[in-house]
Amino acid sequence: MILASLAGLSPRVGDVIVSLGTSDTVFLWMSQQRAETEGHVFVNPIDPNDYMIMVCFKNGSLEREGIKDRCAGSWEKFEDMVKSTPMGNNGNFGLFFGQVEVQPFVKGTFRFNEKNEKVDAFPPDVEVRAVLEGQMIARRVYSELRGMKITPQSRLLATGGASNNKAIQQVMADVFNAPVYTTQIADSAALGGCYRAIQACTGKQFEDVVKNHPEPVCVAKPTSGCVEIYDKMCERYRIIEKIITEK
Repeated sequence: MILASLAGLSPRVGDVIVSLGTSDTVFLWMSQQRAETEGHVFVNPIDPNDYMIMVCFKNGSLEREGIKDRCAGSWEKFEDMVKSTPMGNNGNFGLFFGQVEVQPFVKGTFRFNEKNEKVDAFPPDVEVRAVLEGQMIARRVYSELRGMKITPQSRLLATGGASNNKAIQQVMADVFNAPVYTTQIADSAALGGCYRAIQACTGKQFEDVVKNHPEPVCVAKPTSGCVEIYDKMCERYRIIEKIITEK
């Protein structure tokens, strides 16, 4: 089903697929692979000469929804609060693991100020942006460890239950420095299974099989200045992860 999901979104080389659900998952189409413990490596279902890399994160929508309920009360208010806070959250950094995370293997809530000092709480608007930035930075850092490289041609294909949230879309675009696209096609795994069956039975190239596949729609573009801010925050993430995993 995982391989069929990739095919059902009809990606192109260089695309990054981000599935946002109870757990979040990043899919990468790669011509080379780095087999490590963080992530999974498959033969690419579209081109068997390439690879599909999958990186999973256990804490996804439940953490976002919990902070929405506690700090905002509604998704509309949640989006307004994200818009009211700056990229980088004035140096505040939060990681929220209600369940033991896959990577890093840790559970708990961790908040840090701009000096990387632990703090007990954030104001509600800071907390709301912190959960999105912390999650998306982790997705980027671990994807880069598995070989992801963002180029001017890269697209983020967002799918899953939270992919239509405008605040999430914008933070994702800014953290990854790439435009975010969504598609209205449901059941991508079932559709991808059909595409793969047609390809296997006809011998056609995948691009010919999906030539009538609806184009995804761009829903968010990176904000000017995001690269400098989030490159530094990704460096901080590595430092903070070491702090929270120290015994």
